[in-house]
Amino acid sequence: MATVNHHCLLNLPHIPPPPPINRPKPLLPPSSLPSLSLSRLSSLSASLSLSPATIRKRSPSSSFEREEIESAVDGFFYLLRLSSQHHDVEVTRAVHASFLKLREEKTKLGNALISTYLKLGLPRDALLVFASLSSPSVVSYTALISGFARLNLEIKALKVFFKMRSEGLIEPNEYTFVAVLNACARSGRFSLGVQIHGLIVKSGFLDSVFVCNSVMSLYSSGDARKVFDEMPKRDVASWNTLISCLVKEGLFGEAFGLFCEMNRVEEADSFTVSTLLSGSDSMRGRELHGRVIRVGLRQELSVSNALIGFYAKYGDVKKVETLYEMMSVRDGFTLTEMITAYMAFGMVDSAVEMFEKIPEKNTISYNALMAGFCRNGFGLKALKLFIEMLLRGVELTDFSLTSAVDACGLVSEKKLSEQIHGFCVKFGCASNPCIQTALLDMCTRCERMTDAEEMFEQWPCNLNSSKATTSMLGGYFRNGLPEKALSLFYRTLKEEKLVLDEVSLTLALAVCGTLGFVEMGDQIHGYALKDGFFNDIGLGNSLISMYSKCFRFSDAVKVFNTMREHDLVSWNSLLSCYILQRNGDEALAIWLRMNKEGIKPDTITLALVISSYRYTESDKISTCRDLFRSMETVYNISPTTEHYTAFVRVLGHWGLLEEAEETVNSMPFHPEVSVLRALLDSCRVHSNASMAKRVAKLILSAKPDNPSEYILKSNIYSASGLWHRSETIREEMRERRYRKHPSRSWIVHGNAIHSFHARDTSHPEEKDVYSGLEILIMECLKAGYEPNTEFVLQEVDELTKKSFLFHHSAKLALTYGILTAKNQREPVRVVKNVMVCGDCHEFYKYVSVVVKREVVLRDSSGFHRFVNGKCSCKDLW
Repeated sequence: MATVNHHCLLNLPHIPPPPPINRPKPLLPPSSLPSLSLSRLSSLSASLSLSPATIRKRSPSSSFEREEIESAVDGFFYLLRLSSQHHDVEVTRAVHASFLKLREEKTKLGNALISTYLKLGLPRDALLVFASLSSPSVVSYTALISGFARLNLEIKALKVFFKMRSEGLIEPNEYTFVAVLNACARSGRFSLGVQIHGLIVKSGFLDSVFVCNSVMSLYSSGDARKVFDEMPKRDVASWNTLISCLVKEGLFGEAFGLFCEMNRVEEADSFTVSTLLSGSDSMRGRELHGRVIRVGLRQELSVSNALIGFYAKYGDVKKVETLYEMMSVRDGFTLTEMITAYMAFGMVDSAVEMFEKIPEKNTISYNALMAGFCRNGFGLKALKLFIEMLLRGVELTDFSLTSAVDACGLVSEKKLSEQIHGFCVKFGCASNPCIQTALLDMCTRCERMTDAEEMFEQWPCNLNSSKATTSMLGGYFRNGLPEKALSLFYRTLKEEKLVLDEVSLTLALAVCGTLGFVEMGDQIHGYALKDGFFNDIGLGNSLISMYSKCFRFSDAVKVFNTMREHDLVSWNSLLSCYILQRNGDEALAIWLRMNKEGIKPDTITLALVISSYRYTESDKISTCRDLFRSMETVYNISPTTEHYTAFVRVLGHWGLLEEAEETVNSMPFHPEVSVLRALLDSCRVHSNASMAKRVAKLILSAKPDNPSEYILKSNIYSASGLWHRSETIREEMRERRYRKHPSRSWIVHGNAIHSFHARDTSHPEEKDVYSGLEILIMECLKAGYEPNTEFVLQEVDELTKKSFLFHHSAKLALTYGILTAKNQREPVRVVKNVMVCGDCHEFYKYVSVVVKREVVLRDSSGFHRFVNGKCSCKDLW
């Protein structure tokens, strides 16, 4: 991880609060505005007379006709239009000052002032004008209602409507009803909207197509269809409104059926096509594209933008770029769609370049870029963009804050997450359901499981808890607490707090795979088949991984073969399945099949393929070398740390230690600890002490970045007898709040996980386990087992070392498995969360002879099958 001063990056307490919602922006720079003198306007207010010549002189349009300005009031109307167009608040205020001095009836000009103030985002000023009207008209009320609704002030809009109704002097017209229905829809006041619908019927406005269209937008698709069917007249907007309702509810088939019906009586417009494209599958979307070309809508800006979004959704980058190049006119939304598309394709640099082309960057464009950074794993870049939004006064939305919280989760730094959390609370956003769910997920990713648990337990009962439950499941899984994840899964299912969808099922399968809990995995598989989830590729991939880790390799292959479609993850999962078995030949056969089918590999694929050469014949080493050296030229993938680690392990596995060391020394970048560890493990297997010392020095000189690297350094010092240095390393870990996940082993028995730590006495049957282990040890000693105390890294005497060694977690779990096994013919299956130590590995070999049973152990390196005193790994792991 790069060293970054996050406190400098995100000094949130000193950042100004977000700007007001819907803050309007000038359409033109100040230099392009006409020179309008306030002193001139003041003098005009006294005489209420504007010279046409003066107005023509200040007009940006040469086509302005003298006859259009016949009076001073007409001049004020013109100035208000100009002010609204160029967002010049001072001009409007000057006209307002002149307006206040008018003695004659001034309702018409007052209505124009109200509308202008609302367009400028100044609702208080609009109210002041309204209050000064002696005889407000229906236009006055309607202007306020529609303007307030447009500014997200729906409650104020409804209050104005209630005021109008209570006074009883003015009846609403069709524009009033449209405005108030819009306010009801935006504020979610459905019951009030139904009452207004009744008033519309009573007032006789159902003959208005304009009003009926607004009524439809209030309802769900079923009720909207009833209104639609009862309309005496319809226009294109009527069809579009109902189609939009259907698309929003995911009823795409019905929407396309209505579209076909519409084509018989009305010509679809750009809105129709754009709406349908947002919900199209691949075939229908391409059909719509063909129709766009036939009816001449290709040059419509909204249609082109929708087509870009459609092809981005279905992964056709060439089509997206072609559409963009063909557009004669583009707007900010076009560029934002391109940003979203490029981010979906992983083309981050192209997305940033497109962002820089936007002349007037707004909230939507910033949000698109920030979400794209998160999607592609660039948490720090997303946070820097968030800071830029704050400093430039860009309006923050719920989406902005959700992306910022997600970015913080990607960075995974506790202090930074606490700052973002505090920021959301400070500005009253933490109670928003989307942000609250994102905050919970962030806590699980930033080592704040206690905070996450507290949030989850206090989750508001009126909010859907399913997403929160899924976040907690993922958090427990990521933080090495699979048993807690399993317990939560059972509990929330019983309490009906968890919706079983593709995401939750995938997480549950991942937990089953980690624990080796195949019984539960089988149940989830059955549920997926029963409820029609099996067509989901992601779920199929999770099943392959789960069965691979649960000793059921044939079932993993069967799932792969029965999947209707495969993506690259499917193939990588199958490769991993064979590598876990240490079956390199089958893995390479899959690789050959991928090449024949023209499947392009990614970095993970190549790392897996290189790893598979550890488990083939040594004469295939030359092929592995060729693959490693040709990665960049053949596959356009530069070797990363993962590829070097895999290649060094292959060379080390076959005893080519000098070549492995030379590979490490010739790396184009500084070798990370994982590469050095691979070489050190090979030195241990092949007993090359001199090289091991050189590699150990390199590891000790490197600055550790994570807990596992600290533990490695500590263990190297301990193995060398440098106990004080080992303790110094562990003290540094404690200062940095790094937690060592202790080594543990477990057995699945009786639909429960029976877990053991070294010298564990917490199990309810611990007396039987320890008694059984003593017998096993005695029998193995008789058979020739010799304890190797070199694997005890504590500063204690030899007798205590043997006691520690005999009570390792792997030995306790194996004993429990033997004692509780009902079928003596089935293998005893043990799972360990780290690599098994050499002494336990030797002990398992002797146990397989003493008890005359197969023993299977899954550790972090893969599977070990012990039969008649031999292991499938051939003691090379």
